[in-house]
Amino acid sequence: MTDFPQLDGFRGAPGVVRLIGHRGARGVMPENTMEGFVFTLSVGVRALEFDVVLTKEKTPVITHNHHLLNAATRGRDGNWLTGDELKVSELSLSEIKQLDVGGLDGNTVYGKRFPDQAFMSGVRVPRLAELLDFALQPEGKDLLLLLEMKSEPAAPDQAQCSLAIVHEVVNEVRSRGLEQRTVLHSFDWKILEECARVAPEMPRSFLSQLPENADEPGEDSQKSVAPDFDALGMSIPKAVASAGGRLWCPYFMDVTADHVSEAHDLGLLVSTWTVNETEDINAMIDAGVDGIITDYPGRAQRILLSRGMTW
Repeated sequence: MTDFPQLDGFRGAPGVVRLIGHRGARGVMPENTMEGFVFTLSVGVRALEFDVVLTKEKTPVITHNHHLLNAATRGRDGNWLTGDELKVSELSLSEIKQLDVGGLDGNTVYGKRFPDQAFMSGVRVPRLAELLDFALQPEGKDLLLLLEMKSEPAAPDQAQCSLAIVHEVVNEVRSRGLEQRTVLHSFDWKILEECARVAPEMPRSFLSQLPENADEPGEDSQKSVAPDFDALGMSIPKAVASAGGRLWCPYFMDVTADHVSEAHDLGLLVSTWTVNETEDINAMIDAGVDGIITDYPGRAQRILLSRGMTW
């Protein structure tokens, strides 16, 4: 055990690589939905990585982008949204709850990325509170939360927005006594500084992606709020350790065995994102990572089992 018991659920060991469901199990279930989260837990993957942004009234909701993707959102009439994408921070919770996020438009670039995702109806953007309440139920008792807070680069009051999301999230986690099952996680290392100040009882996870690696279609980029890695004056693992981080989450294309070894020598755990293809999952296992964040937890399970390993 450690001073942060939740970290043991992210710690690898000989024959063990931890699996973390990315947005639940985005490859096969609607992403960042209660339906997807419940499914992921039901197949034996206990850790979830998911994204939180704030509504107009500062309610934390679980969705990846600051705008709702037209390719993944239907209106009350059942039709796909069109035109300018709706901005979450300009919508009330009640307005967001009228929208359906249970499927993907297969004619779009984003929809074509996940042809095996189930198509459902009547699925709503969840409040963070809904997932936290589920974690308190018997079926959610083993759940671990890798909770990503998103910065909005275009916001005119970005610094204040960053402070607001930290305080709203921490209050919701604390109100349910889930501090020892939560890891606070962000690309914006300034957000993580605020987390250290207001929530020292929760460990922090530092996301990174080198600028030369392209963002994927349909994904809000967080590169502009990340540190200038060239200006750090040290390696990324050293910078994470120096900032008091406990978990380093690099993009899988940035990972080498040497980086993982360096991070481990510094006392860091390493979970890499988002690893979906068989060849890449095997490469990350070979690199020695503690955990793999994936849209396809079942695929990763089968690969681990074929190698005599578990999660």
